[in-house]
Amino acid sequence: MEKNDGQILVTGAAGFIGLHLCRRLLSDGWAVTGMDNLNDYYDPALKQARLALLREFPAFSFHRLDLADREGMRQLFAETKPEIVFHLAAQAGVRYSVENPHVYIESNVVGFLNILEGCRHHKVKHLVYASSSSVYGLNTQMPFSVEDHVDHPASLYGATKKANELMAHSYSHLYGIPTTGLRFFTVYGPWGRPDMAYFSFTKEILAGKPISLFNHGKMKRDFTYVDDIIEGVVRVMRHIPQGTAEGAPPYRIYNIGNENPVELERFVQILEEQLGEKAVIQYLPMQAGDVVATYADVQDLMRDTGFAPSTSLEDGLRHFTKWYGEYYGSVQGVTNA
Repeated sequence: MEKNDGQILVTGAAGFIGLHLCRRLLSDGWAVTGMDNLNDYYDPALKQARLALLREFPAFSFHRLDLADREGMRQLFAETKPEIVFHLAAQAGVRYSVENPHVYIESNVVGFLNILEGCRHHKVKHLVYASSSSVYGLNTQMPFSVEDHVDHPASLYGATKKANELMAHSYSHLYGIPTTGLRFFTVYGPWGRPDMAYFSFTKEILAGKPISLFNHGKMKRDFTYVDDIIEGVVRVMRHIPQGTAEGAPPYRIYNIGNENPVELERFVQILEEQLGEKAVIQYLPMQAGDVVATYADVQDLMRDTGFAPSTSLEDGLRHFTKWYGEYYGSVQGVTNA
């Protein structure tokens, strides 16, 4: 294994994407410091199980810390002196943001400011941070392009992610910090988040309970398998934005998705095939904060980094259901294919 010099900080290391990114970086020979507050937004035991996988790597160290802890974040940067920062930690969830708005400002806005300040004071070479397709909000032009105006968020979560992009731009402009924001589109796969639809669908289908399809099932999502996402993220890490002679800051935004939206009803059909069980479907109206469709234009990312998603939904859901059965025990109906 090739040894890479330098330290990488990954916030949200015990999260879904954080786990997969840390494993990839550690396997590539990087020294990785992981940070997470291990909150109970969803099952902390799943986060601990992800951490256990990472602790098997000698080059991994972990700090339990909250993003909004200004002094704690200052000390973390001072102690670890990262060259590259992947900022994935955030309070996630569109619907949860309708009920718990204050948590989103503390984590996603105040916390992101602490990240930017750490990068400024420690001359970080590249900050790569998680934005979201939620910034597109009520945008109706398809596919979603980074050239589109994103001034009409449909949820506070989406608004905080747009705020992150604006804050990153100001720090890139003022201090020359290279920043790249990645607008993730519905990431799924093994070790995923239980609050995501595909995860809860699997649980309910296997239990014989009804699943809810909002907007009467007429929703589309650009489902992107986690391994494709990680390949794109690592490619972005190596593609550090440069400022221009005309004064443009070293700042980039990319969509990172599958460029292939799928109707939720079709998604459920594929999930049924992998589980060997039929779903009991409950059709419901649109929920506050939700959007009808997401569809990523990833041409910029493909041009600049060679990114090309390659995992079919059938293969991705097969990998997920296999992991689900193994993690939660001998689950009836989960195929071992």
